[in-house]
Amino acid sequence: MRRLPRYRGRMPRTPEELPNPYWNHNVHYHRLVLGAVPDGCARALDIGCGDGLLARKLARRIPEVTGVDRSSAMIRLAREAGARSPNATFVEADFLAADESLPGGYDFLCAVAVLHHLDFTTAVRRMTALLAPGGRLVVIGLARTRTPLDWLISGAGVPAARLLARRHGGMSAPSGMPIQDADMTWGEIRRAARDMLPGSRFRRHLLWRYALMWDKPRS
Repeated sequence: MRRLPRYRGRMPRTPEELPNPYWNHNVHYHRLVLGAVPDGCARALDIGCGDGLLARKLARRIPEVTGVDRSSAMIRLAREAGARSPNATFVEADFLAADESLPGGYDFLCAVAVLHHLDFTTAVRRMTALLAPGGRLVVIGLARTRTPLDWLISGAGVPAARLLARRHGGMSAPSGMPIQDADMTWGEIRRAARDMLPGSRFRRHLLWRYALMWDKPRS
């Protein structure tokens, strides 16, 4: 199995990054996702792709990228913005449905701010089924703050979030992007990931997000 990349300090930069038309806490972690793409990746799937910004970035270095979202409004935006990315395809579908719209066998699968909209167990099982043997899963997710330590860590992110928002001219997102609070706590997600994805790595990040990374065994 390929070794998972270690994050030391700042997130990796990649030459494939596109200029961001807007900035928010999810977009901030696109660089982390891009830096986790394995060498030789040929096919990628971005689950809950929204307006397709991350999928278009992935298409700069991966031959075949599919973005899937169940929102027709988001897919319409993704197709309009992705007209100049011929190797990026956008599908309006529920990725949980086992149909022909998503054939599986993906070398790389990512989901940014998606899991808290779904049943964690059901969604993770479907994600792992869509991955090819040896493929990599990267999740950027949200969790519910519950314990005193959770609140302390969350509070530490406020100054950084304000500074970054000021630097990027404020926070925004495409109109119609769905918003939902997380039900599972940080600890619950960490334990569920450990049980369902043996060998996965879980890391909590400053802007109220976690990164979960897992390589699917080859056999």
